[in-house]
Amino acid sequence: MELRQLRYFLTVAEELHFGRAAERLHIVQSAVSQQLRRLERELGTELFTRSTRVVRLTEAGNRLLPYAREMLTLQARAREAVDELRAEQAATVRLGTSSGLGAWLDVVLTAYARHTGHAQLELVTGGTEERLAQVRAGELDAALLRGEGTDPGLEFLPLWQDALMAALPAGHELAARETVELARLAELPLRLSPRSRNPALHDVVMRSCRAAGYAPVLGPEFTNDQDTLAAIGHGKPSWTVFYAPHAEQLPVPGVVFRPLSDPAPVMRTYLAVRNGPPRAALRALIEACYEAVDGGPGVRPGSPLTRDVRDVGR
Repeated sequence: MELRQLRYFLTVAEELHFGRAAERLHIVQSAVSQQLRRLERELGTELFTRSTRVVRLTEAGNRLLPYAREMLTLQARAREAVDELRAEQAATVRLGTSSGLGAWLDVVLTAYARHTGHAQLELVTGGTEERLAQVRAGELDAALLRGEGTDPGLEFLPLWQDALMAALPAGHELAARETVELARLAELPLRLSPRSRNPALHDVVMRSCRAAGYAPVLGPEFTNDQDTLAAIGHGKPSWTVFYAPHAEQLPVPGVVFRPLSDPAPVMRTYLAVRNGPPRAALRALIEACYEAVDGGPGVRPGSPLTRDVRDVGR
């Protein structure tokens, strides 16, 4: 028993006329008759009494009628459910996230929720190169990253800038200062991720130290937040850097975070997207990032950083 046969049966039962039923189904009358004969053979009984002038349901046809309606209704509901899922998936935006975003991510998510109705935002973690490769391949719609990339197949939309803060032992003499001049850290070993793991941050810190007049003494590598901060707070004196929004979320015993000056290094965050006009759900994310830049933590409203975001896809 096929759903097509039940649909033909139901249409004939409603019209009680094979010609009109065929017109409703947009097929020839012979196809309707052929399929109903097959259905009758499968059930082992006639569903209609036929004459040259009259078509009526038999008792078997009357018994089948409510079940045919129910099955076709279930088919329609099943299709609607799948269509709804397809629509939800089409509206879902997959965003690659960067570490240390702090309050910025909350601001973006809140703004995105205001821009969308049923659209969903799925957050995906991973290394910078991995996330960029996923954007290129269409596996991610966009990715937040620190420092601008150079991929010709992608567009990098400038967003907010974050100050870098020094993480110092709480007992160190520099911890008593409200702001630490970068040159005063020249003799203190610097814990920094290798350039291969985080080239943007590595370059900003090294360039800032050179601008302060020295090449930093490199200590053990930065491994992860917990271990590195524990080593700074309780091991031999050393220092490292954290993005300001991240530092605000890391109260660690034995460690203090202080702004840097002369120079004051900053890192810009970008949104990487594929070239071309964005679909509606992605445009909503871009607008949410614009709102974050315009009114997020530590950024002056009306910042020129927002101009590029507004112009995307126009």
